[in-house]
Amino acid sequence: MNRAGLIVALVIAVVVGGVFAISPGLDVAIMQPFHDISRSQHTFGLRLDPTVMFLRETAMWIVTAMALIVAGALAIKIALPRRRLLVPGRAVVFLLGTLALGPGVLANLTLKEHWGRARPVNVVPLSGTDRFVPWWDPRGPCPTNCSFVSGDVTGAYWTVAAAALAPPPWRALAYGGAIAFGLGVSALRVAAGAHFVTDAVFAGVFMFLVVWLAHGLIYRWPRTRLTDDDVERAIERFAIPPHDFLAGLFRRRRADTPK
Repeated sequence: MNRAGLIVALVIAVVVGGVFAISPGLDVAIMQPFHDISRSQHTFGLRLDPTVMFLRETAMWIVTAMALIVAGALAIKIALPRRRLLVPGRAVVFLLGTLALGPGVLANLTLKEHWGRARPVNVVPLSGTDRFVPWWDPRGPCPTNCSFVSGDVTGAYWTVAAAALAPPPWRALAYGGAIAFGLGVSALRVAAGAHFVTDAVFAGVFMFLVVWLAHGLIYRWPRTRLTDDDVERAIERFAIPPHDFLAGLFRRRRADTPK
């Protein structure tokens, strides 16, 4: 990951943030066509559309499957600490770390719980009962699980972290696929009335910044970068003592068992 990506992300944040701060009504105007789609006498009818629901669930399962592969490799290493990791050590730290920090801490535990922006489906201009606030205002009426930023979109853009680890000949294609995946999930969440466009844009920007910083710390910057062996040894220092203790208990129990 280089500075060009960082510059692009920051430019997007400044341009989108500035335009929607000057004209916050744009967020509502973009949602209006989706609001007008009715299904079973409900506005934002696409949120009840089986295809949209299926696509959202499938997207989240893709993210979950990627995370489980990496977490499974770590679990096997902890259970069998003298075996090599099935996934490179730095990749384990990078992927699980960015997943925890981006969708976990930043989006779901921090912003969505403390930035009180109501979802589009709930605001007065779109037939709801809550006051609309622009993206930059945390003083909205939403008490919990709020609109800014989108957790689903943050999770979708986490795939940028996996793309950063692709072999160089395939990396540009991997980045393109990750960005397309993030845009697709963004479109699903906006169409369903679950998030404003700015919620999705800043979810992507924040996730990219988390990935860019973590990649620098782990892979690029000399003072902090790790090696795969560093991670292997750290896990072994943590996992071997309890593993050997439990193995010893098991052997003694077997030895004491009457034949």
